[in-house]
Amino acid sequence: MKRLLQFFRDSYAELRKVVWPGREEVGSSTRVVIISTIIFAALLGFFDFIFTVGRDIIF
Repeated sequence: MKRLLQFFRDSYAELRKVVWPGREEVGSSTRVVIISTIIFAALLGFFDFIFTVGRDIIF
């Protein structure tokens, strides 16, 4: 039981050391992730279309 309590105390102490990002940083990081996801999805869709058309031409 002592080890469990010590674990939670240590976890709490470590969480107090964390430097949490500000609102602006979270917003800009979110935009980067969303834009990157959209671009990657568009590229995958494009290549899928090209390979499908190529496959249909060959076979």
